[in-house]
Amino acid sequence: MSEQEITQPVPAPSADLERLDRLVGTWSVTGGAEGTVTYSWMEGRYFLIQQVELEQFGESIVGTEFIGNLRPFGEEPGTDVVSRFYDSQGNTLDYVYELDGDTLTIWGGAKGSPAYFRGTFVEDDTVLDGEWVYPGGGGYPSTMTRTAQ
Repeated sequence: MSEQEITQPVPAPSADLERLDRLVGTWSVTGGAEGTVTYSWMEGRYFLIQQVELEQFGESIVGTEFIGNLRPFGEEPGTDVVSRFYDSQGNTLDYVYELDGDTLTIWGGAKGSPAYFRGTFVEDDTVLDGEWVYPGGGGYPSTMTRTAQ
């Protein structure tokens, strides 16, 4: 890596990522999965971190998700807000986050995937109400209610 690459100014976090600030806090999750999720910013605000403690289909799910824009060595940041989720069962799951007005879509895998969550922020951003949709008609309703900022 050249000295020029090392000293180049760091781009600011993307506006699309910054809009996800609405998620920061602790939420009670009800619906097809039950439990608690907490979102917080990593120092620098380039990554939003989600800590998950849920029960779904009789299984305990404990995990951490890192949400941000990809920026490989020497490249500009990617345009999509992507994430990788790691859980206590050894799974690694990739998502793309998209916030349009009050509607949050979390695509399972790539943007436009047939597996996704779509929900709407209501009640002054204290509730995110929606559902997970899976190919072939699967899925479940999911409501997050903020319990702490």
